[in-house]
Amino acid sequence: MGEIFDVSTLAKRVRLFGILEVFGWVLLLIGMYFKNVASPAIGWPVMVFGMVHGIIFLAYAFSLLMAWREFEWPGKTIGLGLLSSVVPFCSVWFERWAIRSGQLGELSPSAAPAVAGS
Repeated sequence: MGEIFDVSTLAKRVRLFGILEVFGWVLLLIGMYFKNVASPAIGWPVMVFGMVHGIIFLAYAFSLLMAWREFEWPGKTIGLGLLSSVVPFCSVWFERWAIRSGQLGELSPSAAPAVAGS
């Protein structure tokens, strides 16, 4: 669990903010439920949870833009990353895809070492 909160590198910050983005969406949807369905007179959950979600969203988008610059991502990768920050719960999908495809630096699996010939 300690690895998730490690923000020593940019790739780890992208991963952390991607995971937090999901929780931000959950909070925002809960706030919208309380405002529109449960009790229309209660508006504070959307204001509070919306602010939390907005801060997490900005941190995630900023970390994606920094990763785009540092890892020299192609346009497709940064486009998918920014799209994943807008579509609910897609940031974790993007983060896992970026790791599998080798886009997130040290988090991505390195190439298999070459076998030394005799």
